[in-house]
Amino acid sequence: MNTGTGRQPKTALGSMAATAALAVLAAEPGSATEIGGERAMPVHLQDGEEFRQPLRHLIRHGERLFSAAWTVQDGAGRPLSKGTGDPLSDPGAPLVFPRNFNRVSAPDSNACAGCHNRPRPGGGGDIVANVFVLGQRFDFATFDGIDTVATRGTADELGRPRTLQNIANERSTLGMFGAGYIEMLAREMTADLQAIRDSVRPGSSAALATKGVDFGVLARSPDGRWITSEVQGIPGASLVPDGSVAPPSLIIRPFHQAGRVVSLREFSNNAFNHHHGIQTTERFGSGIDADGDGLADELTRADVTAVTLFQATLPAPGRVIPRDSTFELAIAMGERLFREIGCDQCHRPTLTLSPAGRTFSEPNPYNPAGNLRRGDAPELLVDLAGAQLPPPRLRPGRDGAVEVPAYTDLKLHDMCDGEDDPNAEPLDMQAAPGSRAFFAGNCRFLTRKLWGVASEPPYFHHGKFTTLREAVLGHGGDGRRSREAFEALDAGDRDAVIEFLKSLQVLPPGTRALVVDEHGRPRPLPRSPHRP
Repeated sequence: MNTGTGRQPKTALGSMAATAALAVLAAEPGSATEIGGERAMPVHLQDGEEFRQPLRHLIRHGERLFSAAWTVQDGAGRPLSKGTGDPLSDPGAPLVFPRNFNRVSAPDSNACAGCHNRPRPGGGGDIVANVFVLGQRFDFATFDGIDTVATRGTADELGRPRTLQNIANERSTLGMFGAGYIEMLAREMTADLQAIRDSVRPGSSAALATKGVDFGVLARSPDGRWITSEVQGIPGASLVPDGSVAPPSLIIRPFHQAGRVVSLREFSNNAFNHHHGIQTTERFGSGIDADGDGLADELTRADVTAVTLFQATLPAPGRVIPRDSTFELAIAMGERLFREIGCDQCHRPTLTLSPAGRTFSEPNPYNPAGNLRRGDAPELLVDLAGAQLPPPRLRPGRDGAVEVPAYTDLKLHDMCDGEDDPNAEPLDMQAAPGSRAFFAGNCRFLTRKLWGVASEPPYFHHGKFTTLREAVLGHGGDGRRSREAFEALDAGDRDAVIEFLKSLQVLPPGTRALVVDEHGRPRPLPRSPHRP
């Protein structure tokens, strides 16, 4: 450019130079962004990098993935596929604007932390963050009465129109704090149950028990066929029909409120596709655009490892007990009453991890197909008691074992007083979609982990109870006896039980002690009072 003075305009030249420099920076590997780019995650880990990254960097990358608000430039959305990963029933009506989001059939969220955010990323969610589990088998839920195409917008697998009340199971968003300990407990329980299974000879039976939890009886007929009708509290996906030649896997599935998911990794692979339309290479394949959005390799294996470790290393929940004698007494009395009325029969105060169990490993040895499995990549190990992990951590005892105060037995229980109980779900996620059992509904749920419960309202599997008291009074089926015992307490004792539950909280970031006062200062547990 010539201005007629024989001089180049310095401002323009400087601007061009700056733009060029920025363009170079944006093109460099590991750069934070690119000019005009609107990707939530411009930088991904390449497979193999997860083994060379410092652990804190790997976890930080996982946190960024968990909190990323995905855009179409990242691969968000799935124009030609359902949240199950199957092709649309009607590919002629792709899920593009204005059909790119749907609160029932999904995609329904921009970020994992869009739902898992209470009290901070990784936690539970408000009622607005409820998920419509199994709604994702539909293309785009419309409730249009004249639509008869199966699983397109209204009609189910049998061609029957569905409503908001029965198209899916409405579930609250649970928190992931302490999830690494939970997954390792489930792995150890699975190994114990499988060892018992392998000891059962034709014509014999054995009690299935692990970590003090009774799962019923497994038997074999004289000709060696398996009999699982007396097995209790194990998901249907981990069992086989009576008379089967193949043995049941007996895998404990600690994630999803009806016990359907084996690991944090499987949970993540499912959720990225279902909720965001982001496909992982280990589930959908490398170089494959499985959803027709023009992008492939939207999340690498290394990315999924990072986001799994972020969740697995989230701090353990703890206790908040005010330094007020009235509240101290109420909490201590409520904890004792919690045991006396039988709540601890299912909400077991602690389960014990062996010394080896405190080491979280990726991948989970029980992962199903479509997820990273042993032998697919080197194993990655993380000591859950490691000082570099976000506190508070559960500390091993002198024998190296870790007591996990999660208040659960990781077992399925019937929580309904009959099929007309409003807490019953319309669909059974353990059964094949479209089958008679699928439409028979569900009343069996994993015992809710109570650690951190007071920090993650609303309550119950559907999230429709705003108080802990409502949740206690909502117990039916296997929980009815304890509910009735709670109802029989005098008002002061009922209040004490609620005050105890209110003490189970996710602690503020950086808190190192597992028991603190209202100001976050470490304190001992108050002594339990004795009845006169």
